[in-house]
Amino acid sequence: MDYSVVFVCLMGMGTVFFGLICIVALCYLMSAVCRGTERKKPTPAAPAVPAGTSDRGELVAAISAALAEELGTDISGIRILSLKKLEN
Repeated sequence: MDYSVVFVCLMGMGTVFFGLICIVALCYLMSAVCRGTERKKPTPAAPAVPAGTSDRGELVAAISAALAEELGTDISGIRILSLKKLEN
């Protein structure tokens, strides 16, 4: 039996398309199974710290260290002059 080129091409593309549909269906199924077995654990609430009582020195040190790491310089080369809280 001799198959035409168009038939072979369509069968190949159909097989790939069917395989992709099966993969998507399996992903949805696994997602539903994982969501169903997932146990809801209560997350502990972060302690509320009033904005005025935090230590500004620690905040400046953390920001300086992050900037020094990002810029690839020594922390002594960074001087933060002021901090301003941005409102959303």
